[in-house]
Amino acid sequence: MDQGESGRPQESMAAEAFAALVGGRQISPFSSRPGGLSVDDAYRLTPLVRQMYEASGAGTAGRKIGFTNRTIWTQYGVYAPIWGYVFDRSVHDLAAVDTLSLAPFSEPRIEPEIVFGLSAAPSAQMDETALSSCINWVALGFEIVQSIFPGWKFSAADTVAANGMHGALLIGPRHPFAPQAEEWQRTLPAFQIDLSCGGRPVDRGHAENVLGGPLSALRHLVGLLANDPFNPPLAAGEIVSTGTLTKAMPVAAGETWTAVPTGIALDEIRLRFV
Repeated sequence: MDQGESGRPQESMAAEAFAALVGGRQISPFSSRPGGLSVDDAYRLTPLVRQMYEASGAGTAGRKIGFTNRTIWTQYGVYAPIWGYVFDRSVHDLAAVDTLSLAPFSEPRIEPEIVFGLSAAPSAQMDETALSSCINWVALGFEIVQSIFPGWKFSAADTVAANGMHGALLIGPRHPFAPQAEEWQRTLPAFQIDLSCGGRPVDRGHAENVLGGPLSALRHLVGLLANDPFNPPLAAGEIVSTGTLTKAMPVAAGETWTAVPTGIALDEIRLRFV
């Protein structure tokens, strides 16, 4: 991607992605256009898109990791994890949300995910046990992802430019991590989850599919950011959603979705769409 004299092509791409993300509309993939788009160049757009959200009044709340579930890589043609930002206007506690409108999103899909709240900044030198000491709480949540590219057809670079395809993050009951740290470390890589719609089973997921477990996914993100010259590392207070435990399933108004974990001390979660 040629930046030109003042980075205007980057700014133009970032503005186009931001407008599509907040406007509920779709655009052609950047990677399909003359000059294309690489993953490295897409991460140059990430801080610009973040600044546009912040200029619109949104506060940055944390990150979401995408494509950590290796069972869906072939489906989308994306073979490595990516990440994007989540914002205070896109993050909600499920206890305070009766319904969620799908109107703002393009081709929305639902993903049950493990969400962490950080109490300290992790470093790339930490193993998973040390990384656990940086976690304040753990919860099960739903991420609503969207595709600003028609038909969910894109490259990995396009997903980065589209802020990791993030739409909304709805977080279930939060459980303190430190008091049962050893138990969380034992169960987080090993539990399974059943996703259903209107009482009908849709998919079963396994924590190990997420890069070997959500803690491994978090560690992967820490490593990615340590080698990213354009974006800051994780900080205390950030929320991190670690990637879908099942296939990402299309959703529609009028549906009620439920995720039930087994083998871990987390709560069943439910969400109705309008």
